[in-house]
Amino acid sequence: MSISLKDKVVIITGASSGFGEDAARLFAKEGCKVVLAARRLDRLQTLVEKIQNEGGEAMAIPVDVTDRKEIKVMVESAIDLYGQIDILFNNAGFGRLDWLENLDPERDIETQVDVNLLGVIQVTRAVLPHMLERKSGHIINMSSVAGLIAAPLYSIYSATKFGVRGFTDALRRDVAPFGIHVSGIYPGPAATEFGQHTGTNSAKQGLSKFKGMSMTSEYVARRVVQVAKSPRRKLVIPWWYNFVIGLDTFTPGLVDWILKNNFTSRNHRLDSK
Repeated sequence: MSISLKDKVVIITGASSGFGEDAARLFAKEGCKVVLAARRLDRLQTLVEKIQNEGGEAMAIPVDVTDRKEIKVMVESAIDLYGQIDILFNNAGFGRLDWLENLDPERDIETQVDVNLLGVIQVTRAVLPHMLERKSGHIINMSSVAGLIAAPLYSIYSATKFGVRGFTDALRRDVAPFGIHVSGIYPGPAATEFGQHTGTNSAKQGLSKFKGMSMTSEYVARRVVQVAKSPRRKLVIPWWYNFVIGLDTFTPGLVDWILKNNFTSRNHRLDSK
């Protein structure tokens, strides 16, 4: 049975671009009151203006999800203005794709963990008491197929997304008795800014064959809104990625062999120094 989203209060992290930006517009069209959170305030304000011009309701709050004080201000601002939080869409995240030895320990490793995993946990922890008090709410966590299949170059990114998957599943079982839904979203390749910020490793070109399979950001956002209307534990998109996941689950040795001989051995060259 589909749930009406009219007048629901939705917090979206990472709302300044990609899935978060498109989801904000779509939630607003459903009649939601949308709280947009990200670091780039100028882009948030532009999005708020677009939503308001289309008859929707939105507010922008500059938030770094690695800063607990800023998270606290975001949640308190939403509660002060709207009195409740019905849906939390944990969408903030980024990736640095390279061989582990090439990743900068702080900028590429620690920051990915802080944003992609700890940010999801800390934002959820700040919102959850308000949902528990009302015995109602829905937490939607953006993971990735990289949280189900670990690929070369994705060592840290996959670690964070596997972590989001574990957190999502455990949290769902924590709060299920209290009327709170928890959902995990696992998209495959999509056309967003993600690829512009993943680094310069030339081996990424070996993955370019998947670009033709990319979904649009708006398509993924539409599916997120559908999950908000009809809560479910897990959504893998596109659906056929379930076959790839099954292959990796039941024949990991075969997947290792394919990747070793067709990607890693051709691209991972150790420095001679």
